[in-house]
Amino acid sequence: MSEAKRKVTVIYCCDDALELYRKTQSFKLNAYGDMIIPQDFKRGKTIVAVCEGEVDVINIIGDRLVKEYWN
Repeated sequence: MSEAKRKVTVIYCCDDALELYRKTQSFKLNAYGDMIIPQDFKRGKTIVAVCEGEVDVINIIGDRLVKEYWN
């Protein structure tokens, strides 16, 4: 029997930087249907949002500022 999983996109920043990152991954569900994000994934990160499925982020805070400043 296969384990129940949920595919999500996690938006996070690293504890030592201000940039936002995203990662799409499937995480296991517990017996109650709650998704469990393992500690080794969370370590060193501050999770900002967890979105259902694969999310294509068009613009993240600071994207425009950085592009205008450096170009």
